[in-house]
Amino acid sequence: MDISAFCSQSRVLIVAGKGGVGKTTMVAALAHLAARSGLSVLVVELEGRPGVAAAFGGDGPLDYAETVLKAAGAEAADEDGRDGPATIPAGAVRARTITPDDALLEYLADHGLKRVSKRLLSSGIVDLVAGAIPGIRDILVLGKVKQLERSRVADLILVDAPATGHTMTFLSSAGGLLDAARGGPIRSQAAEVVDLLSDPARCQVALVTLPEEMPVSEVIEAAYLLEDRVGIALGPVIVNSCYPPSAGLDTTADEAVRAADVTLDDGLVTALEEARQFRVTREELQAGQIERLARELPLPQLRVPFLFTDAIGPDQLDLLSDALGEGVAQLHDPSGVAP
Repeated sequence: MDISAFCSQSRVLIVAGKGGVGKTTMVAALAHLAARSGLSVLVVELEGRPGVAAAFGGDGPLDYAETVLKAAGAEAADEDGRDGPATIPAGAVRARTITPDDALLEYLADHGLKRVSKRLLSSGIVDLVAGAIPGIRDILVLGKVKQLERSRVADLILVDAPATGHTMTFLSSAGGLLDAARGGPIRSQAAEVVDLLSDPARCQVALVTLPEEMPVSEVIEAAYLLEDRVGIALGPVIVNSCYPPSAGLDTTADEAVRAADVTLDDGLVTALEEARQFRVTREELQAGQIERLARELPLPQLRVPFLFTDAIGPDQLDLLSDALGEGVAQLHDPSGVAP
């Protein structure tokens, strides 16, 4: 499948997964992949993590104004973070954080209440309203994402969602408010968010997991809940940190030493054999979980290799994007599974 076509299947891609599976890293890799195919990309971060910026070689957390992570040719004239058509040039990646308070401040300012907006936040009235109307903070954030999508600020908007448990609440809040509110701006906002989430051409979810029992079990459960409760379309499952196959694992350390006609300390031979057995076991468990994932969740899989490094920077980002691109190329159709 063509990478540009794959990245253009939906204008908003929400990337979700259990904490610790590398979700933020996959957001960065997907952004890099889409930009290399000629698309403009906006990354939306919801929890102030620095991981996306660091992967592109930057530092420090993102804020509400857009930050350029990857430029592409001449930058667009709009450099101040305002939303508008064609804000981001083709092949470029920008990122920003969206918080409920910032989204509310902008909403109030747009509706002629800029002078009192900060007073409302500092007075605690907003927290009182949020407590009285469950889900209102999520609606503020999703409403801003919806505004960005409608404004066509980028070919692809990547949302780094909260961990899976919160993601379910985050994405189902609009439907809950739609059922509870009889009218007014809250219901209208909720209805527009539900329209966004239920249209596969506008929004999809990509789930990230590790090839391990607990993350695989959680991602399977999350996938069915998202389809049943939210009605949102699911894209491929990204299986992160897959150990690449190693040749020669069927040969014990003793056999290898004898075949090489060398002499090694017994302790070293024992350590080598333990390492071999660990890798064999790890690959067997990995293969079993990937097979279970395919059997219980019939979605395409994009497999990303385990990187033996402590940090993800531009060099590692290239490797991860290459792996995603190879997986996408093997998707023959939207329902196919990469071998």
